Amino acid sequence: MRKRRLALLMATIALGAWLAAHSDEEAKKPQANDAGKSREERNLSDDRVDGAQDEPVKSIVSGKVIPLVEALKQRGIKTYSEEIKDQVVLVTRAGEILPIVPDWRGRAFYQDERLRGRPVDLVVNRRKGVPWLQVLSIYLFDEKDVRSIMDYWCDICAIPMYEIKDCECCQGPTRLRLRPQELPRDIRRENDD
Repeated sequence: MRKRRLALLMATIALGAWLAAHSDEEAKKPQANDAGKSREERNLSDDRVDGAQDEPVKSIVSGKVIPLVEALKQRGIKTYSEEIKDQVVLVTRAGEILPIVPDWRGRAFYQDERLRGRPVDLVVNRRKGVPWLQVLSIYLFDEKDVRSIMDYWCDICAIPMYEIKDCECCQGPTRLRLRPQELPRDIRRENDD
């Protein structure tokens, strides 16, 4: 069952990437209904298309990652939990619910329950008009409130990985690795009162 869900997730991500790549090509082609428009009108409509694909902004957000079902339940929102049971979100210190993209880095929260329900600082990419967080780095806090960057580490090959799986090199086991580290100073922290 888990392999089927993983295969479905991978297929969905691949389809999304394909659609994104091909929609860029279509957006660049002159449209038939643009034929009678002035150059300024065409540029204005092109700006709106390009504006929907703003460059990501790197920022730091803080809170706790929990299952979406739990976050909604805490707010008194009833759901059909079967449809959203595997989704995780960051609940910021201000109480905002931000979904996490299950990509190469965010996927760790979907796989590893040890990362959930504890204070985190996330370095993320944010895009205008998109509530989803693309996680770039995960910082966890231990019981002594020490911030550590995390990854999965192969002791044999000495290489980091970013999701739970056997080492890509030797196919041996990996372990959760935490190393005390401060946040990058050149990335702005979002207001999380």
